[in-house]
Amino acid sequence: MPSPLQGKYIVLGVTGSIAAYKAVDLASKLTQAGARVDTVLTDAATRFVAPITFQSVTGRPAYTDADLWGAQAHVLHVGLGRQADLLVIAPISAQTIAKLAHGLADNLLTLATLAAECLILLAPAMDGGMYAHTATQENLRVLRDRGAIVVGPEEGHLASGLKARGRMTEPVDILGHVRYHVSRGGPLAGQRVVVTAGGTQEPIDPVRYIANRSSGKQGYALAQAALDAGADVVLVTAPTALPTPAGAEWVDVRTAAEMADAVLQACGQADALLMAAAVADFRPAQAAAHKLKKAGGAPTLPLEPTTDILAAVARQRQETGHPRVVVGFAAETQDLLTNARAKLHDKGLDLIVANDVSADDAGFAVDTNRVTLLSADGSIEALPLLSKMEVAEEVIERVIAQLDSSNVKRQTSL
Repeated sequence: MPSPLQGKYIVLGVTGSIAAYKAVDLASKLTQAGARVDTVLTDAATRFVAPITFQSVTGRPAYTDADLWGAQAHVLHVGLGRQADLLVIAPISAQTIAKLAHGLADNLLTLATLAAECLILLAPAMDGGMYAHTATQENLRVLRDRGAIVVGPEEGHLASGLKARGRMTEPVDILGHVRYHVSRGGPLAGQRVVVTAGGTQEPIDPVRYIANRSSGKQGYALAQAALDAGADVVLVTAPTALPTPAGAEWVDVRTAAEMADAVLQACGQADALLMAAAVADFRPAQAAAHKLKKAGGAPTLPLEPTTDILAAVARQRQETGHPRVVVGFAAETQDLLTNARAKLHDKGLDLIVANDVSADDAGFAVDTNRVTLLSADGSIEALPLLSKMEVAEEVIERVIAQLDSSNVKRQTSL
């Protein structure tokens, strides 16, 4: 499944701010993701970074106001604005925000923005007092009301030496927002996909818990791949160190019981569930109210089963018809296919993703995975060693096919 940015035409506007150097990184990341990126710099922006820097990382033109009066003067700004799939201004200064809010177009960038027929994404960067000023806040409200997407700014150390809200959002995070907005028309557009990720934590006492080695990487990759395909994604996640993919609805849980409640609620009207979380099978029957002390000797820890989430989903599915497609995961250390096939049948799954987590290059805490896909129709497909993002894309392609098949069956029955 190609990147949602592949072949997209992005116009990147850069205004006068010390954060202009970050725009170079953003231009590079957009280009590496497959986009065609043309840059438009204001005169103030050229005081911070040269146009040739952007040309070097994009391989495409970087325009300035000097180009407004060249041979293309009467059409350049119109072409930039009307042909773009997305117009991003990062950083955007308080001055340019004010110009756009009041319809002023006195340079190439503001002219192109007024001519734009695409979505506009703005990443402000300025001193904290300027950002907090009533005028700036009102101007941003006007632009939001007109449909602009405003990302950031963040709180942090500013060029003035102050610590306040005004730092431009980091390029990798802006890239995530761009990726989300250009993917809205994908094959899963309008479909609700629930993804679980991470390893649950079952408390022993207020400071200790039973856990597992899941990093959440495969689940988060699945959430990103579903977003890339245009889905509305609910990410139910146990604690991880991973950033939430832009556009996902994030539901934070800790225990298996909390995850069960969140999944059943999210799946009420869901089209697909991807159950990638490593959910504890057992929990302490009684968590201690206070920290257990070594002086008391080794404690006896009675365990009890946790909620079988997939079994509960299967019961809800029989009653409501949702989710229409359920994908399970089997992390095994022996008898991989036998155990996975049993889980596929017992939980009423449409697809199960099985992997041997004892392998050094697959499973927990690494960026690669080697999985076997088993379908309810009996088919088995072993995939080679792939990145977890590539595995996620393979799974999402099969979810798309399953949902398409489900839609055909529903239309035929009607």
